[in-house]
Amino acid sequence: MESPATYLHWGFILISWPNLLVILGMLVVFAIALVAPFPNHGEADDVSAK
Repeated sequence: MESPATYLHWGFILISWPNLLVILGMLVVFAIALVAPFPNHGEADDVSAK
């Protein structure tokens, strides 16, 4: 914790590695939330038919 963070310098992009990892993690969680099925998705049709 005493050493400063290392930075990724790519063109005009300058970002620290810890921040980049957090952003990538949030993107992965967002992608999983888009493709994950909703729980009890098929049971709603059975309830409304009664």
